[in-house]
Amino acid sequence: MSKDKKKIWIISGEESGDIYGAKLIEELRSLSPKNKPDISIMGGKRMAATGAEVMVDATELGVVGLMEVLGILFAIVGIFRKLIKRAKVERPDCVVLIDYPGFNLRLAKQLHKLKIPVVWYISPQVWAWKKGRKWKLAKYCTKMLVIFPFETEVYKETGLDTEFVGHPLVEVVRDRKDPNIQHDKNLVLLLPGSRSNEINRLFIPMLETAIELHKRNPKLKFTVSAPRKSVYNRLKVMKKHFCESRKKSDMPEITITSGETALWMQKAATGLAASGTVTVECAIAELPLTVAYRLNPITYWIAKMIIDLDFFTMVNIIADKRVFEEFLQGDVNATTLADSVEKILPGGQRRKEVVLDLENVVKSLSPQSNSPTRRAAKAIISVIK
Repeated sequence: MSKDKKKIWIISGEESGDIYGAKLIEELRSLSPKNKPDISIMGGKRMAATGAEVMVDATELGVVGLMEVLGILFAIVGIFRKLIKRAKVERPDCVVLIDYPGFNLRLAKQLHKLKIPVVWYISPQVWAWKKGRKWKLAKYCTKMLVIFPFETEVYKETGLDTEFVGHPLVEVVRDRKDPNIQHDKNLVLLLPGSRSNEINRLFIPMLETAIELHKRNPKLKFTVSAPRKSVYNRLKVMKKHFCESRKKSDMPEITITSGETALWMQKAATGLAASGTVTVECAIAELPLTVAYRLNPITYWIAKMIIDLDFFTMVNIIADKRVFEEFLQGDVNATTLADSVEKILPGGQRRKEVVLDLENVVKSLSPQSNSPTRRAAKAIISVIK
């Protein structure tokens, strides 16, 4: 490696971070075409597909909640120790941490001790819970890159160099949009999540909702989109067992696909989704949603004690109003969800209001720069220089 060639690590542990990380790698390379940085990653299939060196395959590491984390705790500890040991020897010029706070905050602390610059890309939600974390982030990080406009104010009192770069999904969704694809007014997209615990708690209620909606409107059809093959296989098995316990006459048309979520976001007219980054993605794609989530009861009880927010769906938090109707725990049932989805179907009583709100949300996520990811890449390079 030449003395001018920089070594950058990018660390991500979740599906959404893998999307952002892959785009970031492309931008970092394009900004230094003659002397591209040497990039090593902890990430998933998208980041790996860029040709970056894979230090850790993080495909199955994204989990939610205390009880779920315990199931992979030993694997996470092993990965952490491996990265610290390597950092001491390799001493990268910069480590970019993408969200994933439970793991990355501890990593940032150790990297700070090693005097290795840390750029945090996509802030932990310190404005929602564990608000004291912002002081630790200010201590361990060289720079914070945030994707929501209100977040710069969150870090103002800490003195941390914080920059709003815009949401990377705005350009991701924009770049992949096919103008030839038209919405099918009778198609409902079901997005039960990417994590096993989400799928186990949400997929059956979604299938039951599909049956209820089909009873009310027999023209409706449904597509379930899985982000990867392992999730697809799990959904197929769950659907098979579900259908075996039902009358065939009750079942609407329900297709399960893998790796085509972006396509179905354009084809569908309405959606029912697990809470998460996918709700922001759907908002940018102009797809009205109903949002549902179920947590382990212990995790839910703890969350109620420490989180003080009017909404749990990111789109609603950004807009500071109820754009997508959202339902938790026991409210996630066929009747309640079907009532909500009906309101946002084409011609539904909330449809026009939601579409207008989505336009405003997208505007707030778009900085003056045409490319939020390029802006992030430039900020990272400035730290290295």
